[in-house]
Amino acid sequence: MNPYHYPNGVFAYYFPPEINYLLMAQSYPLGANGGFTVHPGVNPYYLQVTPDVSNPISQPQYPLSKQQENCVSQAAVDLMRDNRSLWEEHVAWTRMAIISLIFNLPDIQFVLTRLLKNATDMGEMLRPIYGDAAAAKYSSLIKEHLLIAADLVKAAIAGDNQAAQTAEQKWYANADEIAAFLSSVNPYLTEQEVKNMFYQHLALTKQEAATMIMKDYQKDIEIYDQIEKQARQMADMISDAMIKLYPEKFK
Repeated sequence: MNPYHYPNGVFAYYFPPEINYLLMAQSYPLGANGGFTVHPGVNPYYLQVTPDVSNPISQPQYPLSKQQENCVSQAAVDLMRDNRSLWEEHVAWTRMAIISLIFNLPDIQFVLTRLLKNATDMGEMLRPIYGDAAAAKYSSLIKEHLLIAADLVKAAIAGDNQAAQTAEQKWYANADEIAAFLSSVNPYLTEQEVKNMFYQHLALTKQEAATMIMKDYQKDIEIYDQIEKQARQMADMISDAMIKLYPEKFK
């Protein structure tokens, strides 16, 4: 006898005709009285071949399937969604800042203010998991990352190669600090892994600014498509590590 589990928690059992309710109650987790209640009018001394006999028990009587074990909780889904949203905002407002700087738009200060809010929001994302000190540290590092990027774009616009080179060196040193920090709070993020992801992020952002300055708009759009995809990968990498480190928070 093999049970079939319906989604509503009901189990259906199929029996050969020689099985009556007494034998069934003695052999399977379906009491005879309960069976009568669920199936009034059924002859308990003769069950037809493969009748649909249901047992409305609340808990399954067999191990969870592989698919059920691999289900992602709502808390984990929420974390991954919110972290992706923050990184998408990060690259979107960075792009708007690049455009405003290059074309000297009057909204630049407003755009930069909104861009820097992303650093605060990223710190807040970490606060429930890693605590207040880690949240403040991460927010500070991301803010520095954004401000250096603005300095690099300004130097490139002015054609000041020395200033651009200095800013770029600071930019990569900041990325090293971010990688060291994230790996220190979560062993599931190796320093080299994070460093590689941030280096790719910096390289793509530099290309984005350069092609915009050269007014190669089609190429710039193609690069931004890569930036968006890579930002989501970074977000997922960070979220996955958080879920692995504190699985009890994401059940």
